[in-house]
Amino acid sequence: MSARRCVRVLITGRVQGVGFRAWMRDQAISRNLSGWVRNRPDGAVEAVFCGSPDVVEAMIETCNEGPRWANVAAVDVSEERQWLNGAFTILNQR
Repeated sequence: MSARRCVRVLITGRVQGVGFRAWMRDQAISRNLSGWVRNRPDGAVEAVFCGSPDVVEAMIETCNEGPRWANVAAVDVSEERQWLNGAFTILNQR
């Protein structure tokens, strides 16, 4: 069985209203990651993504850049114990 990693990321800065969630969904799908992304009421974007450790690490680095119109101030990462399977989705709830 191959190694797996699942993380929760909290991205702050100018990350809402700039297409961050759709961009992150596209990035995750292209990397075959499972999980979700959502806007938070405090202006941050929160996501959980799971996959092979090297791909998850690359996705974390990608989050530091964000889409063209974003201005990422910080990406806080914590390990998740629960493994998510299935498609990467955008959650509409805050």
